[in-house]
Amino acid sequence: MSMVNQTQVHETRLSDAVNRIAPSGIRRFFDLATSMDNVISLGVGEPDYTTPWNVREASIHSLERGLTAYTANAGLIELRRAISTYLTKRFAIDYNPDNEVVVTVGASEGIDLAIRAIVNPGDEVLIVEPCFVSYAPIVSLTGGVPVPVPTEISNDFMVEPEEIVKRITPKTKAIMLSYPNNPTGAVMSRKKMAEVADLVIEHDLTVISDEIYAELSYDDEHVSVPTFPGMWERTILISGFSKSFAMTGWRIGYLCAPEPYASAMLKIHQYAMMCASTMAQYAALEALENGQEMMDEMITSYRQRRNYFVKSLREAGLSCHTPGGAFYAFPSIKETGLTSEEFAEAFLMEERVAVVPGHVFGVGGEGHVRCSYAASMSQLEEVVERLKRFNAARIGR
Repeated sequence: MSMVNQTQVHETRLSDAVNRIAPSGIRRFFDLATSMDNVISLGVGEPDYTTPWNVREASIHSLERGLTAYTANAGLIELRRAISTYLTKRFAIDYNPDNEVVVTVGASEGIDLAIRAIVNPGDEVLIVEPCFVSYAPIVSLTGGVPVPVPTEISNDFMVEPEEIVKRITPKTKAIMLSYPNNPTGAVMSRKKMAEVADLVIEHDLTVISDEIYAELSYDDEHVSVPTFPGMWERTILISGFSKSFAMTGWRIGYLCAPEPYASAMLKIHQYAMMCASTMAQYAALEALENGQEMMDEMITSYRQRRNYFVKSLREAGLSCHTPGGAFYAFPSIKETGLTSEEFAEAFLMEERVAVVPGHVFGVGGEGHVRCSYAASMSQLEEVVERLKRFNAARIGR
């Protein structure tokens, strides 16, 4: 049997939902870049810092003490208490660690749990885009209907309340928000978020708020969704340790929500995962208790890199808004006359720089590319030189 026929046979054995979703567009460019020499990758969204030694040591010490058994399904109570204390001190949000906090396998599992816990087949979920690539596929896998809500560079990628209203129907169940945003780096002003909160309450929606980049806010304090009047009781907060504590590979995150939501998500979690890695949980506990110094260093460094890189992108001929958070620039490449995918492929092949085409992040992403500035200054400087050379033949600069 030919390979094509084998593929067709196996596709008939898979679920229709799985066959309908596409592989991650981010991973495609990352995998291509790793097969080439002399590539500078600005494609993967992770800090260029190593997890601090004291955090790694806490995990090693847990192994030495033989703490290798399952934890409670919801996670170590010590860690849940530390998460609760941290959120109260930093963002003025109160969650009961006993029944409103669940430790997850990365924030990604938290997103999956939240969607599976609230979405029935046919329910519509508003997804503010551009956004992280997993949101719409996970909604589709539950039988829900993802409904994109576009944002525009002209408004610094903040979602406009009228764009939400236009897409609300009797089937609308929830809205997914992610600020600071991946891929745009956008943040929401307090005024704009208050307007969105009023709409959510008016239409009785649930909010899934992915705040994994909350600590990486550079110009203003982070505006957390559940802090607005009437929003705590209808918000599922997702966060974790990957970005702010440089712990991507540890796969440790958390979700916080009122007990009925948290209990529902815990039921799914206990069957799907049992619990997050015990060793990673002890590392996360140490990060919360003694990881602030490195976080502050990262924030200062990323702010400096952002300022340099955005200015340099503009000088190289690409328009780019100033991202208020995360560690991504999302420049427009329309001046080159190329699509996002054409630009990303040509830039990789000709100049050995990997970026992610904006269309993989949904509505409004086309015409842009995502560039992570979580790279060394020397690498960013080299990228700028390669970009100037790449653009010279295309936009006359």
